[in-house]
Amino acid sequence: MKRRTRQGLLIALVLTLVFSLGWTYQRQASKQHQTEESYALPARFKHMKNGIMVFCYHRVLKHSVPTEIAQTLSNNSQLHEFNVPADEFAAQMAFLKKHHVNVISATTMTRMVQSHRPITGKYVVLTFDDIDRSVIDNAIPVMRHYNFPFTTFIITGNTGMYREGSQMATWKEIKAAQDDAGELMTLGLHTHNLHHLTAKMQPVFLQPHYYGKFQRDFAKSVQELKDHTGVTATSFAYPYGGGTAQINNFLAQQDLNWVATLDSGIVTSDTNLNETPRLIVNHESWPSIRNWLK
Repeated sequence: MKRRTRQGLLIALVLTLVFSLGWTYQRQASKQHQTEESYALPARFKHMKNGIMVFCYHRVLKHSVPTEIAQTLSNNSQLHEFNVPADEFAAQMAFLKKHHVNVISATTMTRMVQSHRPITGKYVVLTFDDIDRSVIDNAIPVMRHYNFPFTTFIITGNTGMYREGSQMATWKEIKAAQDDAGELMTLGLHTHNLHHLTAKMQPVFLQPHYYGKFQRDFAKSVQELKDHTGVTATSFAYPYGGGTAQINNFLAQQDLNWVATLDSGIVTSDTNLNETPRLIVNHESWPSIRNWLK
């Protein structure tokens, strides 16, 4: 067999394998997605005329061949439900500006809730979990363009690491972004080193015997953020969405203005800020978000 023929057969074999794996993973992702709760705004909130919607973003990725291949071959939810293409993110921010949506800081939100006066009108708070390089490179410049305030929740023990398909921002990059964005950027906590799952796919810190570790991890994250950025955190975001009653009580006793969950909903003057609802923004949730804001 000629060398060129062998090369052709090898290429054909590789392409067949890639497409076969992609088809298999897409089927798995589709089955997984069908069993998950919808990310859209729950029906009971759709007719509310007033309140604050807290957006939750993770990765804001530019279109690239490696990204598209990874999304095709993997059923990891981090590459599907938690990604927003950079052009769609820019369009979403343009939508907020065009429709004169009041984008407020988390600090303003907490003041409004703590005043116990009814919230009139519709507002948006922008938040980002993990803070990887895509947020630094693709999201922050857009928000600076529109002068939108935002909060980033940092896994203080994972900075600069590669995890779940993403390159986490380094402390140097976070500090540079902080200096560049100024008062628009608020830094919060996302644990120090407890953002991972057990073998049974459960958040590790939810195990009863981890309560002491969670307390120590929280103290470590507070100190790390202070040492690297000079910021004393006033907010915390739960990895994977929420905690136990014991952890909730612990956080309520800390010097925090609010704790972010992934419970879908709208913030009102009656909201418990120790369990602040947020909406994951992706292709599924955005239509319901857009409709509520309009």
